[in-house]
Amino acid sequence: MFDDISWPRLQAKASLAPIASRTQAGSTAGRGYRFYSVGKRLVDIGLVLLSAPVVLPLVGALAAAVMLDGSSPFYFQPRVGRNGRIFQLWKLRSMVPNADRKLAAYLDSCPEARAEWDTAQKLRHDPRLTRIGRHLRRYSLDELPQLWNILIGDMSLVGPRPMLREQRLLYPGTAYFDLRPGLTGMWQISERNNCSFAGRAAYDNRYATSVSASTDFQIMLQTIGVVIRGTGC
Repeated sequence: MFDDISWPRLQAKASLAPIASRTQAGSTAGRGYRFYSVGKRLVDIGLVLLSAPVVLPLVGALAAAVMLDGSSPFYFQPRVGRNGRIFQLWKLRSMVPNADRKLAAYLDSCPEARAEWDTAQKLRHDPRLTRIGRHLRRYSLDELPQLWNILIGDMSLVGPRPMLREQRLLYPGTAYFDLRPGLTGMWQISERNNCSFAGRAAYDNRYATSVSASTDFQIMLQTIGVVIRGTGC
């Protein structure tokens, strides 16, 4: 959900220099990468299954709270996956019904919000959020149903954040399309709320050129701190 990578802590800024080629960015060639990719998939499945006894009751309780306004607790949205494949992303609903129309009206009436949306593709003060939705977003609890997307292979625990179909034209990179989108990643643990949408490509490129079990482990560790601090919006 970096200029240099120095473990055990990832630095917070990514280089904006473009990668030389799609092949270099994806790092998809070679027996070592294939071994890593298979291992990563097994880890994804194993961790999702291990977390299920805790996550399923939690999602059930949160869904019941979301349903109090009379609408469905879950939200499904088409997102772009690896190799450009479209999949349905699962989320706990954090917005009011007819959120798209409310957003359009708000952006038409507020030039500052329009400028923020055009740059970041998100709003710090989003009028579409419900009362409980604000808390779900702050602590990234609305993203827990994406563990299902991970289990069935649409996503991974670590990778680029899945983008909307219409955002492809705003995205300047290519590394994203070589990877499974992730529940967390370099962007989420760094400039999550202070980065343009196009700027996310630098983090995706950096991750693609440094994929390893160690990188994934460090990102997941730092994600815990991000969630506890409640930096989502």
